[in-house]
Amino acid sequence: MTVNSPSPHANYPYQPVLNDRYGLSHCKRLVTQRDDRPVNVEIHPAMLRERYFPRSRQSIGSTREFAAVTLDAWGVTRRRDDLLLCVSELATNALLHGVPPGRYYRLRLLLFDDLVRVEVADSGGGLPQVKERDPGAEGGRGLLLVAALAGRWGVGPRRPGKVVWCELPLTGHLHGTP
Repeated sequence: MTVNSPSPHANYPYQPVLNDRYGLSHCKRLVTQRDDRPVNVEIHPAMLRERYFPRSRQSIGSTREFAAVTLDAWGVTRRRDDLLLCVSELATNALLHGVPPGRYYRLRLLLFDDLVRVEVADSGGGLPQVKERDPGAEGGRGLLLVAALAGRWGVGPRRPGKVVWCELPLTGHLHGTP
């Protein structure tokens, strides 16, 4: 039996506002049914864009291009090169050490008021390690670069796998630690 009743939320007065520049909506004023005092005067959600990329060396360029287009759309010009370098390094680490054959990795970018967070998720095991490298070695400096550029960085759990992230402040310049 189907009952056609209105949603219990239909009586909540709110004024949605569409932010045309990014296509995200937020509420200017939200009140509850029992109380007409504003709960939140204005809500500022983080801007978020994400995309999955295949396990392929050619995907690193696509990952960087996706990040560049996203930063341009958001109007982020400060620390743009640092952000793109961190995207490249985290994506390369995921590709070389974390993504099993036939799987994908995910790049997620989040813009807060004065901070951009870069997350790269893969389904592989193990944890990334920052190691001192031989000055003559060709690789192995990715996380050292991320740690030097980011305000903070770290690793979080994911099933399966992990998320390696870094945050770059857009105001000031903080040196990162895991």
